[in-house]
Amino acid sequence: MAKAKLTGRKTKRRPGVCIPWEEKVKELPPIQTRPELVQKVWEDVDAAAYVYIWHCVLSF
Repeated sequence: MAKAKLTGRKTKRRPGVCIPWEEKVKELPPIQTRPELVQKVWEDVDAAAYVYIWHCVLSF
């Protein structure tokens, strides 16, 4: 089985963030109304994903 190679690439992400809003918003179509609400929902979902990943890492 081949081992995965680490790229040594450093990311500039805050702790508790998988994909920062600044990156995600570039992938989305233009937001028509209440962009602050869309951003808050994204950040909440992203934080939940981060916690879930760490839970899996630490539990097994």
